Amino acid sequence: MRCEVIAIGTELLLGQITDTNSSWMGQQLALAGVDCLYQTKVGDNPERIVECIRHSLSRCDAVITCGGLGPTQDDITREAIAEVMGVKLVRYPEIGDRIKKMFESRGRVMPAINLRQADVPEGATTIPQQPGTAPGLICPVGEKVIYAVPGVPNEMQTMLVGTILPDLKRRTGFKGIIKSRVLKTWGHSESGLAELLGERIKTLDSTGSATLAFQASGIEGIKVRITVKTDDEASAVMILDDEESVLRRILGKYVFAVDDETMESVVISGLRNNGLSLAVTEISSGGLVSSRLSAIETSGKVFLGGIVPVSGRIRESLLGVPGDVIGSERAAAAMANAARETFGADVGIATTSFFDLPNTGQLPPGTTFLGLSTADGTDVDQVHLPGDRERIRQYSVISLLNFLRLKLLV
Repeated sequence: MRCEVIAIGTELLLGQITDTNSSWMGQQLALAGVDCLYQTKVGDNPERIVECIRHSLSRCDAVITCGGLGPTQDDITREAIAEVMGVKLVRYPEIGDRIKKMFESRGRVMPAINLRQADVPEGATTIPQQPGTAPGLICPVGEKVIYAVPGVPNEMQTMLVGTILPDLKRRTGFKGIIKSRVLKTWGHSESGLAELLGERIKTLDSTGSATLAFQASGIEGIKVRITVKTDDEASAVMILDDEESVLRRILGKYVFAVDDETMESVVISGLRNNGLSLAVTEISSGGLVSSRLSAIETSGKVFLGGIVPVSGRIRESLLGVPGDVIGSERAAAAMANAARETFGADVGIATTSFFDLPNTGQLPPGTTFLGLSTADGTDVDQVHLPGDRERIRQYSVISLLNFLRLKLLV
């Protein structure tokens, strides 16, 4: 079964909205055993939408259009699909009544223009799930099918999971399970990981029990995705567990998280399990470390707080860190100690970089110092991070948290 996704909306082409819907649908289609060969964006132009749908139908079995099902004049997906099908639009009073009740439940009067959403191409059926005012559509075109879903993410996701994926799986005849697991790594390049896993990939290619794929995710590291295709859920989980164990033995300390885990969630969990509290002082990262930690740990029992001492006067008076050492190994150590002592934490961490120096030419671009302080002493690591100032700020966050993970929690 070959499927294509068409994202509809001029705002997507102008970059006013990022098309995350297509990415999410691509992931779900892959897990359902459906090949998504193309993803296309097209603006709110009737001729181009029709041309795009026809072209997709010429080379695939199913098309999912996303967007253009609203009530306004530029929402023209229904009309375009009807033209492709060679039929008229039929207005369904029951759909109009359902939309009217949605408005009334919110204490509002339905504008008459919303009745456009009750128009359905003749021969098409609506998707049972309807979280919003726009009904989704299932539109047969010979042996092929067009699905139409709204661009609102939660509405699209509800319809895809509730109706479209089961219908596609029925059409494919595939009754098995495709399941994936992602190991997140930090500290090695994509090519370096591929080299480490070269022999394992060859083994998997010969056995066919699982496949490995790499995804460079910038400031979130390199992801290694394990995918298995089996007859049932239990078998899939067993193979994933076994393969994860093998990869962990090969990759060791580079693996920091699995699936939805993040570096900060792993660090907070590790600190909690070890009965440790944490505080941070950061300059070049500008509060990003504190922001990510506090989003995970809101009780204040593990992450006690952070300081962003941008002012040199504050650094000296509050933390006792002289201005002439900022952006150095000595500064990272002093700031980590100050964080621990100021908050009465078990662990203090800090980051400072060449950006914090009055004259950034004193150090090579990207030079960043990571400090870690405990009652047993202080450690500092020097790293060289790539990119512009913003990317270095972001990279310094995960580098600092990984430094803590490796020193205390592995």
